[in-house]
Amino acid sequence: MKRTVVALAAVVMSLGAMAVTPEGEGKASINASDSKLEWVGEKVTGKHWGTVNIKSGSLMVNGDKITGGEVVIDFTSISVDDLQGEYKGKLEGHLKSDDFFSTENNPTGTYKIKKAVEKAGKNGNTHVITGDMTIKGITQEISFPARVTMNDGEIKAFASFTLDRTLWDIKYGSGSFFDDLGDKTIYDEFQVKFSLVANM
Repeated sequence: MKRTVVALAAVVMSLGAMAVTPEGEGKASINASDSKLEWVGEKVTGKHWGTVNIKSGSLMVNGDKITGGEVVIDFTSISVDDLQGEYKGKLEGHLKSDDFFSTENNPTGTYKIKKAVEKAGKNGNTHVITGDMTIKGITQEISFPARVTMNDGEIKAFASFTLDRTLWDIKYGSGSFFDDLGDKTIYDEFQVKFSLVANM
């Protein structure tokens, strides 16, 4: 039930920042239709999962270096994929409410890339991305590892990491802030996984 997906979106979402030009400065556009942002939220009694659409984004590059960029996440598109019918609709509505993402007042979130450092890591990761993630008007600096490939002006990026929803004042059902929740407790951390495609 904690998706931020966000963005977070999660949000992430910002790995499109991996776009690169062969020479000089340039700008790459994230292909929203070919990009995907997934979330998994867990609670004491189980978990839920789904997707959030990437609305738009662009990346600034200089040669083979990422110098900046921004990814916009459409939180009004939050989808719950493990449920159907009435229960699916109810949970999607709850996630869009003020208990979670307040999409009526905050329909989008952003991730603004500050730097992308080449650094080999586990699972084939090639970069560490650092930037400012804004959800519900609250901005937090977030870093995560990503795997990036570049071929003929097309950049593909993949990342899987966790975020703490309470950093963006999403505290509903959190055992860190409320006592005696029992099996209604929702864990603070949720998983974000995304694959992005950007083209020069």
